[in-house]
Amino acid sequence: MKKLHLLLIKSFIRPFLVTFMIVMFVLLMLFLWKYIDDLIGKGFEWYVILELMLYASATNVAMALPLSVLLSSIMTYGSLGENYELVAIKSAGISLTRAVAPMFVVVIFLSVAAFFFSDYMLPKANLKYYSLLYDAREQKSANFLPEGVFSNSFPDFTIRVDRKDEDGQTLHGLTIYKKTTNNDPAYVLKAKTGKMYRSNDNRFLVIEMEDGIRYEERPGGNNFNPNPRQILTRFRFKSAQNKLDLTGLAFKRTDENGFKGAFQMMDRRLLQDTMKRIGHFIDSSGRVNLPLLTAYIKYYNIPTKSDAVKTYAKYKAGVMAYGTNPQKANYVTNALSEARSIHDLMRVRADRMDELVKNMRSAYAQYQVKFTLSVSCIALFLIGAPMGAIIRKGGLGLPVVISVIFFLLFYIIKTIGEKAAHEGNMSGIAGAWISIFVITPVGIFLSYKAATDSALFDMEYYKRFFDKLFKRNKDDTV
Repeated sequence: MKKLHLLLIKSFIRPFLVTFMIVMFVLLMLFLWKYIDDLIGKGFEWYVILELMLYASATNVAMALPLSVLLSSIMTYGSLGENYELVAIKSAGISLTRAVAPMFVVVIFLSVAAFFFSDYMLPKANLKYYSLLYDAREQKSANFLPEGVFSNSFPDFTIRVDRKDEDGQTLHGLTIYKKTTNNDPAYVLKAKTGKMYRSNDNRFLVIEMEDGIRYEERPGGNNFNPNPRQILTRFRFKSAQNKLDLTGLAFKRTDENGFKGAFQMMDRRLLQDTMKRIGHFIDSSGRVNLPLLTAYIKYYNIPTKSDAVKTYAKYKAGVMAYGTNPQKANYVTNALSEARSIHDLMRVRADRMDELVKNMRSAYAQYQVKFTLSVSCIALFLIGAPMGAIIRKGGLGLPVVISVIFFLLFYIIKTIGEKAAHEGNMSGIAGAWISIFVITPVGIFLSYKAATDSALFDMEYYKRFFDKLFKRNKDDTV
């Protein structure tokens, strides 16, 4: 039995590692395809993009791990069935349940590791990933001088380039407008050709210009003898150099503390503390609302009946039955004023209460998600192992198709449930666990069919079944 268990575990570990790497690579390519426009052409160092890809890979584990378990389990038992190794195992008196047991233990260890990863590593990876991605998307393009456009990327300068060569550094038809500063006057510079490159310390963009002309205006006179007339200076040059400061355009990192308030960046204990704090805010808001409204409620003391008075005037319902018309108008004005005051007061507090309740639901849903990753690995294994034993096909053909279908169904239900839980349309437990509740009965059903050697995908079986059914209906009609 130990040799058989070792054989089954080895046959599962190899395809699991291969499929996990393949799925991670595909998800990473999808990430690059999605954010390629935000990363290319902004002058990032290679290690910044590599760091972002590393954090993106860590965040993709939550999707890649369940899919890898499903696909590798189908491939493993499909290969065993295709090579008649399952038949040999069953002929030796070993049931399918006992054959699945060693791999089930391995999946349990994977599920425990997935839980700790989801609780400890994933929040940190999300914090690094989203903060770095935000900074990368906010970074200005490194194409400071696009063709045929007046660029204002540099302070105090407006630059236009008519055409660039394929190397991206040789410029043609260069025009530079320099704005007036405290010490330097404004000027206009035009050059036929030029070349741009970064300085060695990466602080300046150097533009070397050739065959150009510069126009500059200065005020006439001096401080003691001012002259309202301007002095225009024009001079030609064979070569000139201009340095543009890149300090304000360098890649800067935002403080990560600004992103720690998101629930995806919190572990299980921090989510519990957040829910307690939000619950205290909700309770305190509910206790404060009643005293605020009490100030607008009017109480009147009505004297008791007197023995000396024998008859009383009948009370006319409604305050509008008493007083003159100006007094009645005053009643309405006062009532409307108090109603508006109450409405304005409670509207702000109601919006705040709705936000607190929504945050409480989102935090609770995210807390439940910490457990669903590990359980989803077990649930998908219960589908993959019997499915592979039933289809009896290994490799990357039919198992990939079947696993993708089941995983898409699982992922769509999971996404819809979590979104409904965050929006308050479904409870946190139901929204986070609905995908598990749906696929687990399917896994139990497939396990039963595989244990009883059911021909679930045998077309001849279904053909014979429908032939018997139609023949029976025909005999009944006759």
